[in-house]
Amino acid sequence: MLVILGFGMVAVFMALIMTKRMTPVLALIVVPTIFGLFAGAGLGIGEMALDAIGGLAPTAALLMFAIIYFGVMIDVGLFDPVVRVILRVAGNDPVKVVVGTALLAAVISLDGDGSTTFIVTTSALLPIYLRLGLSPVVLTCIAGLANGVMNILPWGGPTARAAAALDLQASDVFVPMIPSMLAGIAVVFLFAWHLGILERRRLGGDIDASVVGGAGGSRPTGRPGRGVRSGGPRGVVIADQRISTENIRTLVDDHDTAMADTALDPTRPTLRPKLLWFNTLLTVAVMVLLVLDILPLAYIFMAASAIAILVNFPRVKDQAERIVAHAPSIVGVVSMVLAAGVLIGVLEGTGMVSAMAEWVSASIPSSLGAFSAIITGLLSMPMTFFLSNDAFYFGILPVLAESAATFGVDPVDMARASITGQVVHMQSPLVPAILLLVSLAGVNLGDHHKKVLWRAVIVSLVMLLVAVLIGAVGIGA
Repeated sequence: MLVILGFGMVAVFMALIMTKRMTPVLALIVVPTIFGLFAGAGLGIGEMALDAIGGLAPTAALLMFAIIYFGVMIDVGLFDPVVRVILRVAGNDPVKVVVGTALLAAVISLDGDGSTTFIVTTSALLPIYLRLGLSPVVLTCIAGLANGVMNILPWGGPTARAAAALDLQASDVFVPMIPSMLAGIAVVFLFAWHLGILERRRLGGDIDASVVGGAGGSRPTGRPGRGVRSGGPRGVVIADQRISTENIRTLVDDHDTAMADTALDPTRPTLRPKLLWFNTLLTVAVMVLLVLDILPLAYIFMAASAIAILVNFPRVKDQAERIVAHAPSIVGVVSMVLAAGVLIGVLEGTGMVSAMAEWVSASIPSSLGAFSAIITGLLSMPMTFFLSNDAFYFGILPVLAESAATFGVDPVDMARASITGQVVHMQSPLVPAILLLVSLAGVNLGDHHKKVLWRAVIVSLVMLLVAVLIGAVGIGA
């Protein structure tokens, strides 16, 4: 019964948000509450939720202050040069912009933190997407895929969890998987190129960069989360607002103009060009501390935010304005993270997670035992999407590995196969970083899932296939 309730709860949740019948925050609270009561949680459901929320508190703090920090860095102009370079290289070609998204997301993902990747990528590229009329869902799709592949880095989390759960060295798990990771990135770039082609066709080719806007040139307004669609021969529709081509500014000859009236407006009063080197060094120091992992991530961003605001905005009034300016993004993502605690708490507190793990283990026929590693790779896609990484790697993987050992499958093969599903896992609503991504881009989570999930499955399958072909994931006796 618990197995049915567990999978049923996740299925109902996904159906509600993908059909837009309920917002993710409400669905994360209402659906687990109803199913938890059916599972016999009773009055204890409150304690289950609060225990899980307590575990998510550091993540919520991390996201809150990461948003503030990078928001301030955007305000003061740290990323303006990066955007200019991307504009110069990509020009007004949708294909180059989307491929550039994959490149930027993959490079920034080297720090191992998805939240940082999505904040920087979205902040740098969303204004360009809106200016060109590209769909923000394409941005979230490609950024999510690239970060999912890079998430198997040893400091990214899942590789370390898999190694710890099976008493292995993280390097033994990761190093043989490097070719598989490179293959995954290659597929992401192919998807980026294809999506860029589709966007170019939808927009009728390159944006006409020879047309210079008039005195207006106002920024498109509306809700980018509702998507972008073709608007006829005279222009494009951005968030249901028609923007005539006469108002599209030059994107090749004047890169600053392309950023006008956006978060990267070259005339905004918050710019601090004289402090560029200080802000750059501070950001590099933050990235180094993130990689070294010698301090809690939440504290790193707390301290960095305080230093950044104090140095760039000495006046108390300006400090308060900067914090308030980023409040909408903070409230949106932190509320979803805390609401996700209800779902996690019910899954764990009612025993649904354990029941689902036992059911999965018992469902593997003994005749397929020699292929346990491959089966584990396949299972890692849906299981890490529906469950947290901790639940999968510390609850399910050891059970699967113990069973596989009787068929001659080495634990290290099981560990390597288990991380190939991370591309799918990173799209889960249980992952705070993906909630941050769709929130910053103004994209509906259901729209993101429609575009990204099947592509994520393909990337994960390619990574698993390459791992099998090169012998990183073996077959038992």
